[in-house]
Amino acid sequence: MKALDTNVLIRYLVQDDPAQGRKAATYIEAAAAAREQILISNIVLCETVWVLESAYGYATQEIESVIQKLLQTSTFQFQAKDIVSAAFEEYRGAKVDFADCLIGQIHASLGCEPTVTFDAALRKLDTFQML
Repeated sequence: MKALDTNVLIRYLVQDDPAQGRKAATYIEAAAAAREQILISNIVLCETVWVLESAYGYATQEIESVIQKLLQTSTFQFQAKDIVSAAFEEYRGAKVDFADCLIGQIHASLGCEPTVTFDAALRKLDTFQML
């Protein structure tokens, strides 16, 4: 299985650097043609969402659309696709950071009690509780 760093995934998605964008697309398309899998790890996914929000000004809806396309592409694999999907459901509705949603969903999937936090914005999520 292959894997991508965040900067390669961003170049592929945004195509803001023509040379790097082409290299990223060629790599991903070659893997797809060879029916090879490419892992997008949880950390890379969190960084990608953060970069799209902070550096490129993507709205939550735009980010969700991008990530949904990645989730539906058979070439891309995720550490736990169902957990990522659940985290995006929360992210869409709760107006909190995606990374927090993913943290809560991962912990819940491992059988943890709600994750304790000092972040008041997370009280909206069932996977967190205020300490």
